[in-house]
Amino acid sequence: MEHVDAIVIGMGPGGETVASRLLDAGRRVAVAERELIGGECAYYACIPSKVLLRAPEARQEAVGAAGVDTPGLDWPALRDQRDRMIRHLDDSAQVRGYRDREALVLRGRARVIGRDPWRVSAGGTEVSADHLVVATGSEAVRPPVAGLEDLGPDLIWTNREATTLAAPPGRALLIGGGAVGVELGHFLNRMGTEVTLVQRGPRLLDREDPRLCELIGARFARDGVDVRVGTTVDSVARDGSEVLSTLDDGRSVRTDVVVLASGRRPSADALGLAELGVELDRGALPVDESCQAAPGLWGVGDVTGRAMFTHVAKYQGRIVADNVLGLGRTADYTAVPRVVFSDPEIAAVGLTAERARARGIDVVTAEVDVPETTARPWTYSTGPEGRLGLVADRAGGVLVGAWAFGPLVSEWIHTAALAIHARVPVALLSDSIPQFPTFNEAYLIALEQLGI
Repeated sequence: MEHVDAIVIGMGPGGETVASRLLDAGRRVAVAERELIGGECAYYACIPSKVLLRAPEARQEAVGAAGVDTPGLDWPALRDQRDRMIRHLDDSAQVRGYRDREALVLRGRARVIGRDPWRVSAGGTEVSADHLVVATGSEAVRPPVAGLEDLGPDLIWTNREATTLAAPPGRALLIGGGAVGVELGHFLNRMGTEVTLVQRGPRLLDREDPRLCELIGARFARDGVDVRVGTTVDSVARDGSEVLSTLDDGRSVRTDVVVLASGRRPSADALGLAELGVELDRGALPVDESCQAAPGLWGVGDVTGRAMFTHVAKYQGRIVADNVLGLGRTADYTAVPRVVFSDPEIAAVGLTAERARARGIDVVTAEVDVPETTARPWTYSTGPEGRLGLVADRAGGVLVGAWAFGPLVSEWIHTAALAIHARVPVALLSDSIPQFPTFNEAYLIALEQLGI
């Protein structure tokens, strides 16, 4: 049995970050992946979804830009670009790349078969290591809907079928109004699909500020998306080539597909860790502030259940690699950006006002209409829209949260993220000089409104 410095199980963005940094540091590394090196993000989530969203977004930008004809949407060309970006679901180049760097690449489902040292079996090969990094990600939640298991992937889609679709369907029912549901609903609507979105909670994106949820709900209403909040799907059944979905209010919806967008759950429970005395929490591997679960056992990404985003997985990957190398780092999740790539984009960071008050913070808030207070939206579009909201700690004189709705907010939310992370005083932020004309100028207006 070969012994290496570290074994990484799961080669999504988090696992790749760990493996690459350790290889760069001259460590001997084994990597195990049962599907595709690159993970869910590269092939079925972040990358394909953002490629698909870009074309309808660019078309809408052209509608609002003075002096530009409205372009058409070329689905075959968009589909081909999507396929190029997801490498045609082929990771052979990634496998060669790791082997060229002298990593031991194990293909197949991995199982942890021992500890002290950690021992892993995958693809008929057993390897031992001083450090074991679990980065097995998450899987789509299948809601408790009667009849769901009787229908195949031609009628019931997860994000995988939705982002690798051969063509947009005529009608789609989306179950779930979180980030995945909003992005897929937005894309399908812009591609001509008749979209019904069912959300069990009281509003879309119901973990975000109610004002932000109100804005995206209004946008969907204008775009013709049928949003039904406070509603669940009781059952689904095949009716010829269609799906008949019955809702809990007795109404029914007939569509070509049903898309499951009802969240994800961590997937560590098939590795054999529990049999070795490692405690799991509903599929998650609990980790401490160093991303460590036990001596020599580390967790990275969705499998930890902490802020399930690709950028967090990569951040945790840096933390773990540095700790394996003896540098001693801890993770801080205070200011993790949360973005929904709709049109306009939605972004948030830190606490909502409600959560801040629940923590006993003396909260003060501000909200500005970006086109009413800055010039940049009018140079960007003939019919601009956008809002920025800030949440501050009055006593501490710092920001604790922010949200934004508008063009490119995925980029300029980072001003607030850095301010929250570094606890930059509001007075210092108010004394900054943003470039004119930019969307970032809206921060000055909102900061003044805080009055602290």
